[in-house]
Amino acid sequence: MPDDVSHQITLLLQDWNNGDEKAFEQLMPLVYDELRRMARSYLRRQPSNHSFQTSEVIHEAYLKLAKGDGQDLRNRAHFFGVAATAMRHILVDYARSKKSGKRDWQNRVSLGAETAVASGRSNELIALDDALTALHALDQRKSRVVELRVFGGLTNEEMAAVLEISTETVKRDWRFARTWLLRELAAAPAE
Repeated sequence: MPDDVSHQITLLLQDWNNGDEKAFEQLMPLVYDELRRMARSYLRRQPSNHSFQTSEVIHEAYLKLAKGDGQDLRNRAHFFGVAATAMRHILVDYARSKKSGKRDWQNRVSLGAETAVASGRSNELIALDDALTALHALDQRKSRVVELRVFGGLTNEEMAAVLEISTETVKRDWRFARTWLLRELAAAPAE
């Protein structure tokens, strides 16, 4: 994304934070393609019978973002981090609502930087969400690093900007969190 567009996004976010409701409407055309890329990435990893469409995920995320809930969205990276969180919650809520009484995790959740949600099985998404919630209770920042990377696709530099920490700290947090989550998922009992 060109610097001038990133700057324009930041200005619109500041205006929106200051109460200009129209700024959020002006923001959406600038961020829509990136939101669509994120949503497609998530949905590509969902089962083929998944009923969500890319536009539905974007619109659901838009509604969550539009509510604001007192969030002060500072810049482009922070906005996409919050959008990633919204999309994660949408998909996890959907997976939980469609979940049958039996889980079949088989510890196949991947935490690679390129894979947003493993191979997309709803139970795996729920398992990852449960483990991420447990990590959040242990260390909120490390949990946020995982969320921004796995669900948001943010770079180390973007995560550092969102979290206001150094890139090296992001890398250390990622290594710890990835190891911790993989161990947690491996120990999770199959129900």
